[in-house]
Amino acid sequence: MIYPLLRNLLFKLSPEKAHHVSMDLLQKACSVSASRKLIQSTFSFQHPSLQRNVFGLNFQNPIGLGAGFDKNAVYLREIAALGFGFLEVGTVTPRAQSGNELPRLFRLPKDKALINRMGFNNDGVDVLKKRLSDWNTSFNRPKEFIIGGNIGKNKITLNENAWKDYMICFRELFEVVDYFTVNVSSPNTPGLRELQGKESLKKIFSELQNINHGKKKPKPILLKIAPDLTQEQLNDIIFLSLEIKLSGLIATNTTIERTDLLTDSSEIERIGAGGLSGLPVKHRSTEVVKYLCKELNNQIPVVASGGVFTAKDTKEKLNAGASLVQVWTGFIYEGPGIASKICKSLAKG
Repeated sequence: MIYPLLRNLLFKLSPEKAHHVSMDLLQKACSVSASRKLIQSTFSFQHPSLQRNVFGLNFQNPIGLGAGFDKNAVYLREIAALGFGFLEVGTVTPRAQSGNELPRLFRLPKDKALINRMGFNNDGVDVLKKRLSDWNTSFNRPKEFIIGGNIGKNKITLNENAWKDYMICFRELFEVVDYFTVNVSSPNTPGLRELQGKESLKKIFSELQNINHGKKKPKPILLKIAPDLTQEQLNDIIFLSLEIKLSGLIATNTTIERTDLLTDSSEIERIGAGGLSGLPVKHRSTEVVKYLCKELNNQIPVVASGGVFTAKDTKEKLNAGASLVQVWTGFIYEGPGIASKICKSLAKG
């Protein structure tokens, strides 16, 4: 009951400022052992029935926090304390970049949605690598907390050279993350979604798998796809996923669609370009998850992302065939107890 009041205060700030203010406060609370333990006991819920083994990794529960929330690996301890089974950091690029101009993140409260055009703003792979390395050797790191690395290309990198950026990030982060996600589906880097074409994907993943198979213990590699793909494009991805032996797919990223929104059309027009996330993408995301799982015949795990706010939403994704579920926009609207609430409901059956 406290969070709705806090949310009203936070929503008076710009979305980016509200994010940093709230997470910085949580970070200060978690820096004190007693308050960190209180937060963990309040928000973290584990039960044997929640455990999952997916693409060779043991997850304490199937609820993760999607890429973009902690893109620079600044709040690892805090997110782990909130009871998430896994976190995806990034999207990270080889070189640091500031992203698009402000404002670039917008709330649509009537739709329980967000529009973002962040543009892969991040501190660069070297900084991320150092933070993750420090985290891995930290006394406070829960060993069961899974970290994924979401990797992308720099804005100035031409598409024909994109594979090099993905390869750099993969090599640099290999020892500090548990799995990788290749992001070619953000609508906020010009031309990025063109890399979802069959030949472009084949080039990127061939290079990554060459490196991966040369390692003593290869890491799972996933692909994150857009909800706006046609059935033909989805079929291409299914074929390619099997051909290059992908470990998993994440469905889906944000959408460029703006249909059937409750927010006034003039407000949507004023906001402009960006990826829409939250409740409006829920149905399409579930459709894509269901189609992928059916056509793949469960040969490759699918991680569901898009419009997850409640345990009911989570069960919908799991019933569609998903092995794991990621939240993002749901965290903003439902608050820090989202993972705990979902996990408690799942454990009850």
